[in-house]
Amino acid sequence: MPFINVKQLAGRTAEQRAEIARELTETYVRITGVSPEVVNVVIEEIPLENWMAGGETYAAKRARG
Repeated sequence: MPFINVKQLAGRTAEQRAEIARELTETYVRITGVSPEVVNVVIEEIPLENWMAGGETYAAKRARG
């Protein structure tokens, strides 16, 4: 049972998240030959104030422009 975990900044629409899950599932199935029903995809959306790079949150980076 494959498990694909995507972590990304919050802000994508439900439609975008569904398309990501579909595309990842299709790619995994194409490459491995497993049934799509066994491919699990979890998309974790992290709030901008909880994701940092260079010691600064993405919320602060976006606020600066």
